Amino acid sequence: MTECNCMIDEKKETIITTVFKRIDKVYITVAVIFAVIAFLDFNQFLPLANLTLENLAATAPYIVFAIMLIAVLKASGAETIVSSAFNGRENRMIIFAALLGGLAPFCSCEVIPFIAGLLALGTPLAPIMAFWLSSPLIDPPTLMITAGALGWKFAIAKAVVAVTIGLMGGFVIKIFQSAGYFKNPLKPHKVASCGTRDDDNSCSDKGCGDTTGLSDRKPVWYFWSETMRMNVFRTELKNNTLFLLKWMLFAYTLESLMIHYIPAETISSVVGGKGLLPIILSAFVGIPAYLNSYIAPPIVAGLMKQGMSAGSGMAFIVAGAISSIPAMTAVYALVRRQVFIAYALFGFTGAVLAGLTYEIVLKITF
Repeated sequence: MTECNCMIDEKKETIITTVFKRIDKVYITVAVIFAVIAFLDFNQFLPLANLTLENLAATAPYIVFAIMLIAVLKASGAETIVSSAFNGRENRMIIFAALLGGLAPFCSCEVIPFIAGLLALGTPLAPIMAFWLSSPLIDPPTLMITAGALGWKFAIAKAVVAVTIGLMGGFVIKIFQSAGYFKNPLKPHKVASCGTRDDDNSCSDKGCGDTTGLSDRKPVWYFWSETMRMNVFRTELKNNTLFLLKWMLFAYTLESLMIHYIPAETISSVVGGKGLLPIILSAFVGIPAYLNSYIAPPIVAGLMKQGMSAGSGMAFIVAGAISSIPAMTAVYALVRRQVFIAYALFGFTGAVLAGLTYEIVLKITF
């Protein structure tokens, strides 16, 4: 009887272990975070959970658009058409992408689904990086909000900074790529599909260089008429949905924690003063603070009234928009380590240079 009970216990343990292994560790981490909040600060459990879900819901249309675009282009075999549009015109595309980023109303998290889609389609990294860096910093509504809170000088300077950092990132990436770096920016993911599989479930030579096995054929826009293409569509839709959903959920969970537990008053006590060191500290502190471009201007205006210099304010607002920890978490899941490091360095370095330049220009001209 005891032996029988032991066998039952072992089976239960095996089932629990199997279920645990099937649940993605990112979802487990999010669950643990909210379990800790419920235990230590129960009154904030529902507000933080609601804030996380609201932010995720606000980004959902961008995620849906991105994953549908990828699935359709992969299934139809048309992704090579999109990629070829960038061939031979990379310099122009870097400039165009940096300028386009100034019109796109995306924060550092919302832009990630589009970046994932472009990278999956084989778009060159240089123009993607230009758009990636400039987009979270400025757009027409943000320009008006910034002008209202901090004045037109600051708002126009920030717009110039956005495009400049985008150009810097794009052209530096292009230089490094010409030297052989950043050849494969995307991380390989376990869920990546292959166009064909052998009997042992490993990818055949035909399917492995090309995740769909369809890109070397003429595009078929009515792809739903072919079983193989519909299978590709469903696989791409499922895999990209699961990948983007889990990492965006994690990113917005971190964002909610930071907005609630790192108040602006705490930050202002660290980044006050003038000179190079406060600018560097402002850029550094701006990273975990996470201030999107709509919330940041009035907060920075308040910090500047408390003693923060204009240069430090610029560094703080730029770093918070580009290199926030929530955004970097999603970026790290998406791209290889060297691309992630480059993105983080561009954000931090660009913020410091923007703050220093802005303070110098103000001293010279005013």
